[in-house]
Amino acid sequence: MSRPLRVAVLLPQVPFQSGGAEILARRLVEAVAAEGHESDLITLPFKWYPDRVLLESALAWRLLDLSEANGQPIDVVIATKYPSYLVQHPRKVVWLFHQFRQAYDMHGSRFGQFAEDPRGAAMREAIIQADQRALDEARAVFAISGNVARRLARFCDREAEILLPPPQELPELPGSDEGYVLSVGRLDAAKRLDLLLHALSRVDQVKTVIVGEGPEREALARLAAGLGLENRVAFRGRVGPEELARLYGRCRAVYYAPHDEDYGFVTLEAQLARKPVITATDSGGPLDFIDHEVTGLVVEPQPDHVAAALRRICGDPRLAVRLGESARERIRLLSWEGIARRLLAAAK
Repeated sequence: MSRPLRVAVLLPQVPFQSGGAEILARRLVEAVAAEGHESDLITLPFKWYPDRVLLESALAWRLLDLSEANGQPIDVVIATKYPSYLVQHPRKVVWLFHQFRQAYDMHGSRFGQFAEDPRGAAMREAIIQADQRALDEARAVFAISGNVARRLARFCDREAEILLPPPQELPELPGSDEGYVLSVGRLDAAKRLDLLLHALSRVDQVKTVIVGEGPEREALARLAAGLGLENRVAFRGRVGPEELARLYGRCRAVYYAPHDEDYGFVTLEAQLARKPVITATDSGGPLDFIDHEVTGLVVEPQPDHVAAALRRICGDPRLAVRLGESARERIRLLSWEGIARRLLAAAK
């Protein structure tokens, strides 16, 4: 019998932040270990600004020697998001969380980074060329969602097999429907919590609980106050797994309508809790799981459209139950065992 493999999972890490990518990476390490192999998580601090530092972060991964550790070979590396897949290794597999989107689909938008000048163009070109070379070196390239795979095909002319990860496991706690709408996630502009607040101002009585922290926290609190929503919006900050499970269990529905999301754990957590999701037509990853009128409601990203969805689902508990039950069935077959086995098989 051959010896167990030593597998390194690679993840760039923004210090003091943790979210879906960190959950995915940790769960992958556990899944590889459950298959009888040695596995560990390799991280490097990541900073994307100013532009010079972004390239330094990329170069650090390119120069990293992961051929061995403590005199023992590292057999396989599984890279995740930019710039971890720039690492050099003869048995590199990429499970792509996302590229540096500011050089691709976000360029020229309010989420972009590079100026429309020769220097900005050179920066973008350096990132794109490095991506092409690094992905060419991989034994196989996978994507965590159809949205990520479509972006890769559009901008890099490369096909990727889709491997959808399961949601994080939360305790199942009994709870009654208290009628509120739950929002979970980092409070930044791309998550569009302002859209939810403007929609709430157009609907009577509906309340929302917002879980998460981020740079938009104070601005969102000011917006809620300005819209007269102080008594209908509760900002809960970060919560532990048990409290998060309790909040999912007691809500009527979940609002998750980010702009062009890579994947979106929140969608699957809601479905695991048998809750329908209100999302938007341009939300990306959630649309892999949310079918309008089947597992949730998909609306245009405009306050009036979101307000109509809130009014409808909060006024019809039976509709929420029907959509939530269908949503739970949608994710039943996702498994970490299958993901680990597929990634390791591709490394041979």
